[in-house]
Amino acid sequence: MKTLYFDCFSGASGNMILGGLLELGVDADALRNELAKLNLSGIELVIEKVDRSGINSTHVEVKYPHEHVHRHLKDIVKIIDDSSLSAAVKQRAISIFTRLAEAEAKVHGIPVERVHFHEVGALDAIVDIVGVCIGFEMLGIERFLASALNLGSGTVEIAHGKFPVPPPAVAELVRGIPVHSSEGTGELVTPTGAAIITTVCDSYGVLPQVILEQIGYGAGTRDTKGSPNAIRLMVGETAADEVGSKGRVEKLTVLESNIDDASPQVLGFAMEKAFELNALDCWFTPIQMKKNRPATLFTVLCEPANVPKIEEMLFRETTTLGIRRREIERTSLERSVETVSTEWGEVRVKVSSLGGEIITRKPEFDDLKRIADGTGLTLRSVEATVEGILNERDGVLAKTASKG
Repeated sequence: MKTLYFDCFSGASGNMILGGLLELGVDADALRNELAKLNLSGIELVIEKVDRSGINSTHVEVKYPHEHVHRHLKDIVKIIDDSSLSAAVKQRAISIFTRLAEAEAKVHGIPVERVHFHEVGALDAIVDIVGVCIGFEMLGIERFLASALNLGSGTVEIAHGKFPVPPPAVAELVRGIPVHSSEGTGELVTPTGAAIITTVCDSYGVLPQVILEQIGYGAGTRDTKGSPNAIRLMVGETAADEVGSKGRVEKLTVLESNIDDASPQVLGFAMEKAFELNALDCWFTPIQMKKNRPATLFTVLCEPANVPKIEEMLFRETTTLGIRRREIERTSLERSVETVSTEWGEVRVKVSSLGGEIITRKPEFDDLKRIADGTGLTLRSVEATVEGILNERDGVLAKTASKG
C-alpha cells in the first residue's frame, strides 16, 4: 500500500505540504494545468528551491489579485464543484474545507453555513488545498500517516486579534491527536495544514515499518536559524497492511470492563464522554456475572493515541476497578464528508469509497432532521430531495468527464 508519512517536526502548512509533494515527483506544469480547472483568474504558482538551515527544500508561493472577500463554505464548494477536476480530488478538497468550517463553527458557536473564512477563505488557501489533493492523486497515495504535530508557541495575529499558539481553530482541529510545542518558535501549524493532515490521516505516531522510496522537504516561508522550517514527506510501501479488498487497514484498540454496580444514568453519561474523547464506537452488552448478578459489558473502540484519556475517564466516571485492553486491526472503507446545497441550506453527506470508487453516500441525519423540524416536511421527503440533488450532480459530472 503506497503510504505517505507527514514528519511534522517543524509544524505544517498548506504550501509546505505542496512543496514537499513537488519534491516527491509531482510535475509542476501538470499541477498548474490541473489548478487552472478551478477557473480562478490571476493565480500564479511561484516554485523555488530554498535553503532551510542547511536542508535543500521547495517553497511554494501562491500569488493572486488582492480581494476583500469573506467566502462561506458554500462559495468554496461551488468553486470546486464547478471545476473540471476529478471527482476524487473534488471530494477530498471539499472534505478538508468542511472540516475547517466545522472547527470554526464550534469555536464561534454558530452554524456551519454561517462561517465565513477570513484567512482560510483566501485564494491561496483554496489553491493550496486543491493543489495538495491533486498531488495526492498524481502520486497515487493510498494511505496517510503523521508524526505528532509540533504546534509552536507564543502568540499570533489573526483576523480576530492576537491569540495564543495554537489559535482556537487549530486547537479544535488537532483535538484527539498527538501534539507538542517547541519553545520560542511562533505559530508552526496553520489551520490549512492542520485541516489537511487531520482529514486524510488515519494514524499518528512514529514512522511505522515501511520500505522507504522517496523523501521530500517542503519549506515554510520563514527562514529560522538553527531549526529547519520545513516539513518532511516520506513515501513508501507498507506491505504488511496490504489486503485484498483494498480497504483501509487501521490498528485500533478495544477497551472493555464488566460493571455490575453502576446506574444506567452513569453508564449513559460515560458513553457520552467517551464519544467526546474521540471514541470511534461505544456499546453496552448485557451479561451475567458471579452471584447471579446482571451486569453491563462496557466496550469502547478507539485509536491507540486516545487510550489514556478514555481509560482515565472510565475510572473517574464509572465504578470499574479494571479495564481490559486489546489491539485489533480493522479493514474499512475510506470515509469523507462532502456538502450539497439545497433550498434549505447546506447538507452534509457521508461518503464511503473503495479504491477511489464511491460505494455509498448518506445524507447526515442531523441535517435532515433540522430541515424537517424547521419546514414541517417529512424526514423521508427531505432525504429523497437531497438524494435527487446528488444524483443530478453525478449526472453532470459524468457528462463533463465523458467530454474531457
